Amino acid sequence: MSAPAARPHPPLTRYALVDVDSCFAACERVLHPGLVGRPVVVLSNNDGCVIARSQEAKALGVAMGTPWFRIATWADRHGVVARSSNYELYGSLSRRIMEILGEYTAFLQVYSIDEAFLLLRGTLPELLGTARRIRARILHDLGMPVSVGIAPTRTLAKLATHGAKHTPALGGVASTDCYSPEQLRAILATTPIGDLWGVGRRLEKRLRARHLQTALDLSLADPHRLRSRFGLGVARTALELRGVPCVEIGSRDAARTGQVMFSRSFSTPVTTSSEMHQVLSVYAQNVTRRLRAQGSEAGSVWAFAATSWYVQPVHQIADAVAVQPRTDDPVTVLRAALGLILPRMIPEKRYVRAGISLGDLAPAGRQPVLEPFAVDPRGSQVGALIDEVNAVAGKPVIGLGYAALPSPPDWQMRREMRSNRGTTHWDELTTVRAG
Repeated sequence: MSAPAARPHPPLTRYALVDVDSCFAACERVLHPGLVGRPVVVLSNNDGCVIARSQEAKALGVAMGTPWFRIATWADRHGVVARSSNYELYGSLSRRIMEILGEYTAFLQVYSIDEAFLLLRGTLPELLGTARRIRARILHDLGMPVSVGIAPTRTLAKLATHGAKHTPALGGVASTDCYSPEQLRAILATTPIGDLWGVGRRLEKRLRARHLQTALDLSLADPHRLRSRFGLGVARTALELRGVPCVEIGSRDAARTGQVMFSRSFSTPVTTSSEMHQVLSVYAQNVTRRLRAQGSEAGSVWAFAATSWYVQPVHQIADAVAVQPRTDDPVTVLRAALGLILPRMIPEKRYVRAGISLGDLAPAGRQPVLEPFAVDPRGSQVGALIDEVNAVAGKPVIGLGYAALPSPPDWQMRREMRSNRGTTHWDELTTVRAG
């Protein structure tokens, strides 16, 4: 995308996708500004593989999924800084970003830990101005760089965000309304079919076999034939590329971003923890079913819940946590999601949507399950008893096996290069010394 000259427009209603640039690497830089400008990579659970890269690391050729042990020596020679995954920090910063975005719209849909859709209304200059203010606000308040794509549909907004990220002349903001029909057609013609939102590798092969190579090819195809051959999702994507909004977030997996997500709006608002427990139980089962369908296991859980954007003030909960070992077990995912959501629910608030996203994916079976430590369903009351005793003692004094030892055992998840969790743990606050 090249920077076009903006043309006057009447008031528009548009989707804006706000996407954090190199999210995990950006989070690491918030409390450690010395990392700015340096190549940074974030590693998966147990410091195994590269799951996130700064632009500087990408420029050096560091590939996603690269085992760290293979490049550790090379990385040291090239000044690459590695950090263990720190999902508590990432979730905390994500939550703060979403709170800021909620100040700019009554319609906010969280898509993942680093992405959210906003519905904005105004003239084209007003929309671009709002997007630039959002970027400046998040960068000023949190030190996090974001890109914003604006378009009539979510799919086109995704495409616009890609242009905003990779075209410096756009200043981090791109709108499809800035382009003539001919220019937009040229953009679609140069966008590979596999780069579209929701088109995974398997689907890409099937589409290419039918001579659908680019986004333009898909946009020109007959939606009815697409639906009969590839399903409703592909037909909706084709319509969205034509500017017809018809894709909801809950119907779309983030297959190309290493995440699997399940989210829905409720038919009846949820007001109690027991009701939310039921919701998350269903969602955990559905999202892990999707995970198993693609033959993956997850190493992190991100969950959110929010009240209606039509009732002010909007209350939104969003946070993330690592799970070890990687899993496709709905019970493990549910427990993680419950721990993220339930303690932060506010009584009498009417929550109307929620979701669970699984990240840090790897092929199923890559990491063996530690069967000796599997949970015995007969011991369901033991955990509560341990918590009660430790709460009275004020510190961990008893636990299951190794759980109460002061030093973690060798099999416990390695995060030897984890940065401090300065937004969630008092004892890890950043120390500032005056000269």
